[in-house]
Amino acid sequence: MATLAEIRAKLQEAQSKSTGQSTGGGDNAIYPHWNMQEGKEAVIRLLPDGNPNNTFFWVERAMIKLPFAGIKGETDSRPVQVQVPCVEMYNDGTACPILAEVRGWFKDKSLEEMGRKYWKKRSYIFQGFVVEDPIKEDKIPENPIRRFIIGPQIYNIIRSALMDPELDELPTDFLKGLDFRIAKTSKGGFADYSTSKWSRRERALSDVEKAAIDTHGLFDLSGFLPKKPTDVELKVMKEMFEASVDGEAYDMDRWGQYFKPAGMGQATGDPNKVAARAAPVDEDADDAPVAVAAPVSAPAAPAAAAEGASRAQDILAMIRNRQKQ
Repeated sequence: MATLAEIRAKLQEAQSKSTGQSTGGGDNAIYPHWNMQEGKEAVIRLLPDGNPNNTFFWVERAMIKLPFAGIKGETDSRPVQVQVPCVEMYNDGTACPILAEVRGWFKDKSLEEMGRKYWKKRSYIFQGFVVEDPIKEDKIPENPIRRFIIGPQIYNIIRSALMDPELDELPTDFLKGLDFRIAKTSKGGFADYSTSKWSRRERALSDVEKAAIDTHGLFDLSGFLPKKPTDVELKVMKEMFEASVDGEAYDMDRWGQYFKPAGMGQATGDPNKVAARAAPVDEDADDAPVAVAAPVSAPAAPAAAAEGASRAQDILAMIRNRQKQ
C-alpha cells in the first residue's frame, strides 16, 4: 500500500504534466449514489486498492462516447450512443486514434464544441464500505465491499484533500482513516456534489468491516477497466468515429461484433461479456458497465503508531522542501 507521501508526489507529478468476489456484472456491487434524493448524504469509507503496484486507491477510466443518428436498417430507430475505451488510460504509449484527430479541432474555435463532444470522459473507480445509506437499498450484496464510480467533481474534492499538508494519515488507513460524505444538491437543474467532504474525525474500521476484508479481500481495481482494444478494434473505433461525425447511423453488421450501443448485449470493452445496465441520469455516474475481477488477498495490518509518526515527519519534510522551491 502506497504511503501518503508517495500519493502526493504522484499527484503533483500528474498536475505538473497537465499544466505544461467474483460476482457477475448484473449484481449491485456498484453503489448508486446518484440515486440519492436531493438534500441527502451518503457516508462511505474508501479502502486501498488490492493491487500493491497501484500508488493510488483508485483507478482512472477514460471512455469516448460516439453518438449515432440511429441504427442502420431500422426505420423507427432513435439516436443511440456507443462507448469505446480511450487507450490512453492504459499508460503504455499507445496513441488513441480518435483523440489524435480531435486534438487538432481545439485549434479552431468553430470546432471546439465538436471537440468537447468527442473528447474522453473520465471517471474513477474506488472501493469501500457504505456506512450510511440514504437510498435504503432493498438488496445488499453479500460482500459489503462495494465499488464506487466517481465523477470528476467528487474526485477533485478527494484529490484536493490529499494534497492538504495538515492531513497526516491516508484516509484509507484502517485505524486513523476518514469517512467520506457524498452530499447531493442541485445547481442549474443538474445534480451537484460540490459540498461533499471528508469527515473531520478519524475512525478506526469496525470489527465487522475488518472481518469483511479478511473474508472477501480487496479488489484489484484494474480488473474493472475495459480490456485494451486490439489493433483491429482500434481500426473499428476510428471507422465508427468517422461515421458518427458524418451523422451516419450505427451499422450493426460492420461493428456489432466489436462495440454495441448501451443496452444491446455485449458491453463496450468488457472482457467478461456482462450485460449493459441502464444509464444513470447523473453527471457523476457512468453509463457503461464495469468488468469483474476476483478479489485478492487482504492487505497487511496497519503500521504501528511509531512507524506512522515517522512517516508523518517525512511527509511534513517533503512539503516544506516543496514550498521552498
